[in-house]
Amino acid sequence: LMANPNQTMVTEFVLQGFSEHPRLQLFLLGCLLSLYTVALTGSILIIVLVSSSAGLHSPMYFFLCNLATMDIICTSSVLPKVLLGLASDENTISFQGCMVQLFFLVWSASSELLLLTVMAYDRYVAICFPLHYSSRMSPQMCGVMAIGVWGICALNSSINTGLMPRLLFCDPKVINHFFCEIPPFLLLSCSPTRVNSIMTLLADAFYRGINFLLTLLSYGCILASILRMRSAEGKRKAFSTYRSKVAGVLYSALSPTLNPLICTLRNKEVKHALGRLLPSLQIM
Repeated sequence: LMANPNQTMVTEFVLQGFSEHPRLQLFLLGCLLSLYTVALTGSILIIVLVSSSAGLHSPMYFFLCNLATMDIICTSSVLPKVLLGLASDENTISFQGCMVQLFFLVWSASSELLLLTVMAYDRYVAICFPLHYSSRMSPQMCGVMAIGVWGICALNSSINTGLMPRLLFCDPKVINHFFCEIPPFLLLSCSPTRVNSIMTLLADAFYRGINFLLTLLSYGCILASILRMRSAEGKRKAFSTYRSKVAGVLYSALSPTLNPLICTLRNKEVKHALGRLLPSLQIM
């Protein structure tokens, strides 16, 4: 016990979740379980398709495979605990559990945002510099980019999560959310959170601001390059690719868990690979 009677070594938190709407809990349980099942199945299917189909061994699908993996980590770090809370009367989480959830959530969510920028660059090189695409987006370069994304975001998540144990927390220990997230978590602290807030703002500025501008710049250059094409057929093919990727980015802002499905099932190569995979599964 600390000097202040309200200051204690907190080992457990209560997730408020949807307790304010008890009548909706069963409905929300069904909806979120369905969403998690679809998202998990879709992401795993994309990984299997890309891994097993030689025609999909290209930079774009390599990055989509990484995106699907990030989606699995992101949804699995949050939704199982949410579903458990909706199915039980008590919705608590230990401090260590909260830190683990926070680390994987920040890691995967920030990785998705950074990877979308890398994917925009990939489409920019493919359309604006097609003759140099194989050299600029070689397997080695794609591997370096993917490792860079995972590494930078793991460092960011480690810093933000590592700053949490230095804080003291006061009663009530109720997190006004259905999972551990930095802003509602900081509200429970009875010690200064200035450093945490600054690091969170810097991370938000980088991932949301700079990433958005770089992605917008890439697609702006793609659009300008398409409009300069003389061939009507070339414009149609290039703009079709461009529009599909923009749709993927826009939809991802609304539902990150459906990223792989949106970005791939609209694509002919993926549909053909899926058609080849399904008969082999039926034979097994």
